[in-house]
Amino acid sequence: MKDTYARVSLVRLCRLLGLTRQAYYQHFWQQEANTIEQSLVLEQVYAIRKDHRVMGGRKLYEKLYPFLLEHQIKMGRDAFFDLLAEHKLLVKKRRRRFITTYSNHWLRKWPNLIREMEINRINQLWVSDITYWKIEERYTYISLITDAYSHKIVGYHLAQTLESVETIKALRLALTQLPNQINKPLIHHSDRGVQYCSDNYVKLLQDKGIEISMTENGDPLENAIAERINGILKSEYLKHYSPRNFQEAKEYLQVAVKLYNQDRPHFSIGLLTPNEVHSKNINVEKLWKNYFTKNIKIVNSVQDNKQHVNLG
Repeated sequence: MKDTYARVSLVRLCRLLGLTRQAYYQHFWQQEANTIEQSLVLEQVYAIRKDHRVMGGRKLYEKLYPFLLEHQIKMGRDAFFDLLAEHKLLVKKRRRRFITTYSNHWLRKWPNLIREMEINRINQLWVSDITYWKIEERYTYISLITDAYSHKIVGYHLAQTLESVETIKALRLALTQLPNQINKPLIHHSDRGVQYCSDNYVKLLQDKGIEISMTENGDPLENAIAERINGILKSEYLKHYSPRNFQEAKEYLQVAVKLYNQDRPHFSIGLLTPNEVHSKNINVEKLWKNYFTKNIKIVNSVQDNKQHVNLG
């Protein structure tokens, strides 16, 4: 306003507006402070998005929460989302999906053991699935094994075919993370694809004393966690990489899995990372999913004790 009415004194302008000079200056100081704070927050958002390119606003806000407290920045969630929207940083929903399962085969299909199951520890249930990743003009296939409690990817492998000899490599990697002796039951759950029903895959599980569970009717909800992890890995990480060859693709997958396990928080485990829950065996109270009638509701006992400070 002072620029618009350059010939009018500041004292007269303040008198016309019913303001003191102190209030006038405080207004502009506050505007400048807000701009600086927003720049600091955006700088942190860009740093996180460098590796986690489509991490959603709610997860970003929780990751930035300690930063906001440390710098005494009063920014509530709504204001944070407005800032993201203003700078076109909100994330669009992803689309689905491509079939990688062939279940019309003669091999033995195992029953679903996890319906109504309550998950309360790591290495109680592993969920497995295969997804595709298109590189240049061809498809490659990612086999993943995830711990259902911590959501940590414990086994993974990238292959150029869907053969069971490739899928079993993800299982071998997962087995290296187990203690030498399994003292409590562990279930391996998958769809009824020929890879998981193959003699070699089944034998390896049985040799390690791992129980076998499979989906029964093709409903994605019967293997919901595995499907979800597939989607996260592809939409939040792999789609942003441009490998020039298969070897580069394997290296990018390794980076993506590390970022997912180490840095990405999950609402389902109280906005902790999979590594935090898995390595420290943090107690996470879960009301496990009834696949057909209930919603998943997971409450982190650590998060319940968190002292929330009003940032709004």
